[in-house]
Amino acid sequence: MINSANPSLNYAKNNKERMPWEHYLNEFKEMDPIKTSKRSGVPYNMETCEFTVDFMGTTYHIHYPDFHVTHIQDNSVYYPLEDNNYAKILVNRYLLNAAPISHNGDFLAYREVPWGEVYYQQFYGRCIGRLARKYGNNIEAFEKVMESLGAKKVKAGDSAYELELMKDLYIRFILWQGDDEFSPSSQILFSSNFPASFSAEDLAVVGDICLNTFGKVEKLINL
Repeated sequence: MINSANPSLNYAKNNKERMPWEHYLNEFKEMDPIKTSKRSGVPYNMETCEFTVDFMGTTYHIHYPDFHVTHIQDNSVYYPLEDNNYAKILVNRYLLNAAPISHNGDFLAYREVPWGEVYYQQFYGRCIGRLARKYGNNIEAFEKVMESLGAKKVKAGDSAYELELMKDLYIRFILWQGDDEFSPSSQILFSSNFPASFSAEDLAVVGDICLNTFGKVEKLINL
C-alpha cells in the first residue's frame, strides 16, 4: 500500500505544479525499470526502454528514463496521460510504489479506504458533489462521455458506469437525477484492490483526473 501511514502527498497546484512533477521525475530516473516491472506487473521492453501502461481505456508507452509518453492509436478523443501532469504523477507513483493485487469483485466507498474518513469532506467536495452538479441533471451527456471512454454500463442509481483506470483497477460512477423535491446526487466507488496501489489522497486526485477528463471529452465530442 502506498503511504498508508501518512497519505499527504502535497500535490501542488497552479505555479507550484512543476515542483512535484520534477521530484517524481527524478525518482523515476533513479529506479530500476526491471525490478519495477516485476513488482508492479507493468510490462517493460528492454529494447525500446518503454513501459506499456493502460490508463482510462488507452494503451500508452512511457519511455525510461525521461517519462516521454506516447499513445497507441485508438478511438479516444483525449489522452490525459499526455496532457495532464497530475495523471503523470499518479502513474509515476504507481510505478514507483504499487504492489497490486487482483480485483475480487468488491467495491469500496471512499470512507472505507484507509484514511478515507479523515479526507472524506474534501473528497466529497472535489469529486462526489462535483459529479452530481455536473451531470445529475444531464445524464444523457454523462452517458455519452462514459461510452466514449469505453466504460461499461452497470445497474445502479439512475445511471452508472464502471471505468477501468489502470489494469484491474475499477471505478464506478453512479448518478441519481434530481426532481422538484431532491437535488441530484452521486456516488463514486473503487474496486477493493485500490488501497494496495493508491492512498486516500491519491484517490482524490484520481477523482479530479477523471472529472477533468470527462469535461475535456464532453467538449471534444461537442455535447
